[in-house]
Amino acid sequence: MLLPIRRRGRYGCYSQFSSPMKSPFALISLSISLLLAVPAARCAPVKVACVGDSITFGMGTPAGWDYPSQLQRMLGAGYMVRNFGVSGTTLLHNGDRPYDATPALEAALDWQADVTILMLGANDTKPQNWGAHQAEFEGDYRALAARLLAANPGGKLFVCRPTWISLNGAYGINEKTVGLEIPIIDKVAASMRLQEIDMHAAIQGHPEYLVDTVHPNGTGASALARAAYRAIKGADFAGTVPAP
Repeated sequence: MLLPIRRRGRYGCYSQFSSPMKSPFALISLSISLLLAVPAARCAPVKVACVGDSITFGMGTPAGWDYPSQLQRMLGAGYMVRNFGVSGTTLLHNGDRPYDATPALEAALDWQADVTILMLGANDTKPQNWGAHQAEFEGDYRALAARLLAANPGGKLFVCRPTWISLNGAYGINEKTVGLEIPIIDKVAASMRLQEIDMHAAIQGHPEYLVDTVHPNGTGASALARAAYRAIKGADFAGTVPAP
């Protein structure tokens, strides 16, 4: 008889049929009947966790136009994207609002995503955070990345270069310090063998993508979602993003 077998693909799974029977005629006959009668094994959607600060959360975007929501509509029904963004949070454990102390991180870890996108660093550029704790940034980044990897050892973790900040920035968030963070994140990614998403390049040079020199508007968030889609799927998203 034919046996449905679930096999893992890049992030999801698919079904194929195998048979212990030796006769090719029996195999052909049973293949026709059983392929009509036996439904294909169904896979759960690929879970994508978006971990970050207010830029991930969607401050500055209309409802449904934050980058995780747009990414969900781009990826479609085979994926389940969740937004674990928390406004004001830092990568730094000793920052003024550390992400690693939030319930959102615990929820993301418990969810055991197949794909996790980590984008933190903007709030770390604030003088009270970077000035006192910049030497801790690399170690704290490694520690958080390791926790996310441990939540699902079979999953995929993407780390992101922080988004571009226009002009002099706002709220203490500034492009000069983002420029200091990027080589550190690149170093962590290389040493931990993690793929990077260049969210900085995705909006760099486009002040019209930002509502306040820091937070992307809907168009800016589309650029971030497209960069994430490209990393996950290995190809550009074609066409316009569907409306909510």
